[in-house]
Amino acid sequence: MSVLQKIKFPTAHTVLFIIAAVVSLLTWIIPAGEYDRLSYDLDTDTFIKTSKGNSITLEATQQTLDDLTIQIPIEKFRDGAISRAISIPNTYQKLKGQPQGFVGFIQAPLKGIMQSADIILLVLIIGGLISIVNATKAFEAGIAWLAQKLKGREFILIIMVTSLIALGGTTFGLEEETIAFYPILIPIFLAAKYDALACIASIYIGSSIGTLASTINPFSTIIASDAAGINWTEGLNGRLIMLVLGLIICIAYIIRYAQRVKKKPEQSLIYDQKEEIEGLFSGISSTATTRLTTKLKLVLFVFSNCFLVMVYGVSQLGWWFLEMTSVFLAGALLIGIITRLNEKQFVNEFMSGAKDLLGVAFIIGIARGITVLMEDGQVSDTLLYYASELTSGMHKGLFINVTLMLYSGLTFFIPSSSGMAVLTMPIMSPLADSVGIGREIMVNAYQYGVGLFKFINPTGIILASLALVNVGYDKWLKFVWPLVLILGILSMVILTISVYL
Repeated sequence: MSVLQKIKFPTAHTVLFIIAAVVSLLTWIIPAGEYDRLSYDLDTDTFIKTSKGNSITLEATQQTLDDLTIQIPIEKFRDGAISRAISIPNTYQKLKGQPQGFVGFIQAPLKGIMQSADIILLVLIIGGLISIVNATKAFEAGIAWLAQKLKGREFILIIMVTSLIALGGTTFGLEEETIAFYPILIPIFLAAKYDALACIASIYIGSSIGTLASTINPFSTIIASDAAGINWTEGLNGRLIMLVLGLIICIAYIIRYAQRVKKKPEQSLIYDQKEEIEGLFSGISSTATTRLTTKLKLVLFVFSNCFLVMVYGVSQLGWWFLEMTSVFLAGALLIGIITRLNEKQFVNEFMSGAKDLLGVAFIIGIARGITVLMEDGQVSDTLLYYASELTSGMHKGLFINVTLMLYSGLTFFIPSSSGMAVLTMPIMSPLADSVGIGREIMVNAYQYGVGLFKFINPTGIILASLALVNVGYDKWLKFVWPLVLILGILSMVILTISVYL
């Protein structure tokens, strides 16, 4: 065996630390700088303009926005559509460098863990809930029943999972919440004779294509449209076309791989981990003899309704991580009561499940730490400034495609779609005017660019998702890069056609 064959791809934690080290180095190379920011104070009905850490109060009028060349209706601030500070065009200025040395590098993941405490707590509570349900044997009985019902038509599972999660992604930004689905759906996919990668693809790609082609997602489409000074319905037809075509391509891509694995298991990209992954879910089998009793049906009903309540709360009631976590904790307690688990067994099972997802929780925190490094190093605005300078004055066909690629690149440094929108749209959307295209096309380019990179973004949640079943990032890249290439070409075609219509 050669030396290269002996070298193994590092774990997700190590990958993130390597990226953090590179970002720390970049803060020594990329000049620090920032745009002035403008925020709205609802209590005093005033604007607060911040420049180099100094703040001044301005009248909250349309004239103030016009004077700052911000082409956003004042109502967007007053009705809460824009609640975060936005960048002010033509105000970029270099600052004294804030390079992040060894201390910043060490502290960044710790800061990231503290800033990600809400989602980390959600993950740990979900781990506890899943362990409680496992202890009841409800999963085992339910999966055996489902495997029997889908026998010969297992591909329907891929269509359903990918489509439903894409629907959540395009409407209310279902993304981080999908972490909850992996431990449940992976045993079902294994029972269908697929591999864990097919399950990860159905969930993660479903979320990613939904986010890429967001139609009414308030965390990307509506915020970006508001920050660009247009109605969110503008450009909707293009996003719908992208959603339908992209979803069809994604489903076909996943089914093609999954069916190949079903016929020849050795075709699986993670075939060398087959026994290891099946061992992780050894307590859940499609050939189980546990009967799906009324009590176990009630357990599964409570468990599944936790997710339905979560989706309803996020999409309709404005819930966030505290409320979502509360739902899963309440579900665990209710299932414990239904099945009459004694106190000691309940605590032991719950803590065991939380411990199983502790590594995933750390990955989420470390990934957030990379963003902390960039914020502390003050390099994100510099990259935005050079991106806007690069595209200024281009021919519109070239402009929109370069903008697409720039947004993909910026997503590494600004992984939050809402953060990207409020920081970049006030700067980038006026450039659309200068080349003679609609601002709605710029919003779509932002969405497609951000969405494309999310398929592989190591500072997003893909590493946490892969860590749930110990699948390497290299295996995921090998699986997904042809799909990203296809979707990239599709995005470029749709954007190019749109600027000439």
